[in-house]
Order: sequence, then structure tokens, then C-alpha cells
Amino acid sequence: MTTSATPTSDDERFMALALTLADEAAAEGEVPVGAVAVLNGAVIGTGRNAREKRCDPFAHAEMLALAEAASKLARWRLTGVTLYVTLEPCPMCAGAIVNSRVDRVVYGCSDPKAGAAGSVVDLLAHPALNHRPKVERGLLAEAGSERLKRFFKARRMRKATPAAGESSQEFGEMAEPG
Repeated sequence: MTTSATPTSDDERFMALALTLADEAAAEGEVPVGAVAVLNGAVIGTGRNAREKRCDPFAHAEMLALAEAASKLARWRLTGVTLYVTLEPCPMCAGAIVNSRVDRVVYGCSDPKAGAAGSVVDLLAHPALNHRPKVERGLLAEAGSERLKRFFKARRMRKATPAAGESSQEFGEMAEPG
């Protein structure tokens, strides 16, 4: 079920933390996406994109936050957990959300090129899957979208004039919000 429910002050506080993590990712040259896993009002996992730094295709913000939450709880079933993420999850992250049994996903901006919570596909609501978390979209969407736009604008500028020794092919492309 995907809704645009009225956010609570806790929702806004946790999404603000996810946005801070996105800023940290951008400062490290990563696509600015942040995620926060919360159980009973307490943060149990955080993540920010780290694919470039770790040379790891799985180092998405959501995956890192879910892994930390599972480790902290000492269980893979993340029932009761709400995941806050600044950008709509991709298919890989949506699969991890379903398989870890996250109860609720709150995301900021949609991803029209890779979103798997309704934009391109909707894995989080797929009737054939064994779990379907509650999904709420659009929380602080403009803030997340602006970060992504700034990041990709700067990346395009760098690609247009690569620094000495830097190839314009170095950067993997990701969907840029519309």
C-alpha cells in the first residue's frame, strides 16, 4: 500500500537525519542518498551511499542501514522497523526490504528511472511476494531532490572538463530526479 500520509514530527526528524547522511555521501563523492532504520522510536541502523568508496555495488544507503539494523537486533527479520530513505528504493533495495520484512518504508523523492516502489515497478506492493510493507512517499521530497540535482549538475560539469588523469567514463550513472 502506497500512500502520502500526513507525516509525524518523528517522521520528519528521521528523514532529516537521512538527509544529513545524504549530505555526507555527497561530500565523499557518492550519490547523495541516506537511510535510517528505526524501531520503537530509536535509530537502529543508518546508511549512506558508499559504492564508490567501498567499490561495492551493494553499498546502497538502504542496504547498509538494513545490515546495521539486523546486526544490532541480532536477527534478519526486521519486523517492526520503519526505513526512512531520501530516494525511492531501487529493485535491489526493495527486494531487501521485502525479504527482511520491514514494516514500513517512508521515502522522499521518486526515482522515475529506477524506482521500485511505484515509479518504474512496485516490488513493495507486488501481490505475489510474501511481504508487503506499508509505503509512504514524498516526505521532504524537495530537499532530497535538490541534493540529487546539485550533485548531478556538479558531476556533469566535471565530466565536461575532466581533471588531469580523470576519465569522463569513471562515473556510473544513476537516475536523476525529474
